[in-house]
Parts: sequence; C-alpha cells; structure tokens
Amino acid sequence: MLHTWGQNLHLHPHLHCVVPGGGISPDGSRWIACRKSFFLPVRVLSRLFRKKFLRSLGTAFRNSKLHFSGELRNLADPSAFRALCQQAARTEWVVYAKPPFGGPHRVLKYLARYTHRVAISNHRLRVLENGRVTFDWKDYAHRGRTSTMSLDAVEFIRRFLLHVLPTGLVRIRQFGFLANRVRKQKLEICRDLLQPQSASAAGHSPAEMKDPHLCPICKLGRLLVIQFLGTRSIAIEDTS
Repeated sequence: MLHTWGQNLHLHPHLHCVVPGGGISPDGSRWIACRKSFFLPVRVLSRLFRKKFLRSLGTAFRNSKLHFSGELRNLADPSAFRALCQQAARTEWVVYAKPPFGGPHRVLKYLARYTHRVAISNHRLRVLENGRVTFDWKDYAHRGRTSTMSLDAVEFIRRFLLHVLPTGLVRIRQFGFLANRVRKQKLEICRDLLQPQSASAAGHSPAEMKDPHLCPICKLGRLLVIQFLGTRSIAIEDTS
C-alpha cells in the first residue's frame, strides 16, 4: 500500500507491504509454509529496492516520462539528474521489516486506517484566517508531541495536492493469491488447506475443530467470551 504523507503534509512516499508466510503449492494440493526466518535481511532488501527504483527512474527519464517544475526545474538537465541519482545510490535507504507484535489482525487494523484516508482529516484543521491555515500535527522527532502549524493557504494547498494520485495510479495493489482476478477462488483454497493444518498444529481434536468454543479442560462445556477487560477476559461455561 502506497503512503505518501507525513504529519506536516510534506511528500514522504513509502510502501507498507504485507507478506504471507507461505503459499499454495503449484498443483494446489497443499499449503507450503515458510521458515520463521524466510524473509530477506533488511540490508539486502534495502539495497535491492534502491537499485530497482533508481533503474526504473532512469528509464522513465530517458523516455521523457518525468516532468520537472518549480524548484525541481533544474533536474530536467541530464547531468543534474544523473548527479542526483548518483547521490541517492550512495545513501542507505530505509527499509524496515519485523514480525507483527500484536499479530496479523493488529497489522491489518493499522493499515486499514490509510486505505481511504486523505493526507489530512478535518478534525486536525483548526482555523483559517488572514490567508493562513492552522492545523494540528504530531512531531515524531520529539516523542510524538502534538503541536500546531500555520501555513500560507497557497502553501497548504500545494502540500495537500502532492498527495492526490495521478490518474491510473492506485494506492493499493494485491499480488499472488490476493490478485483481483483469482482472489475469491484462491482464498477458498487457502482456507481449506490451512484449517486442518492449523488445528493439528495446535493439538486440537476433531470435536474442537467443529466447535471452537468447546472447553479445552473438560471437553464437555462450551466457553463463550462475553467481555474483554484489559488483557483478561470474562467467560461463562454452558454445560447444558
């Protein structure tokens, strides 16, 4: 998922990627799980991404698909553009990868905030007066302290429009078994393949697989969660 803005509305393009820990075998008969350390090392991923990005950027420049204006006008000169790319190639690019602390549901909940959100929401806007816009922002360089920022209205609009995607460019892309054309069919296969595997890995009996609320202790009653309090839950047991 493409995310282009920071709290101060400057252009801050970066990608959030969710990578599955496995996939469907070529014949569709089984789920092939990855090792726990299956993902690329962060440094390798950073340099590989940098190489591919700069190569594609150079191709776009040579094919006259890049347009420079304003402060970037001088980059239309091939020598200036080449110097910028060489400088970017000497810089370590930031790539951050880690297992989700709160599990996959926490990750998806976080990413869901940005699927249909614009660069700034209405509740952050404070006042428009004397040709200036004042809004709230979090200064992450100072432990996420909330401050206010006042910008000239034209500058505010310029920053906001930086995050309006060009026609044809989408914010979210899916690949593999989540690709649009095969998503429904492939997800059904994934669920069928993962259900017995996950149940046997957890040591569940066939009865527990049919009834996920079966009490794991007595195997007779059914545990129903009715409320969560912090890290604890309240449950009742129905033995009828």
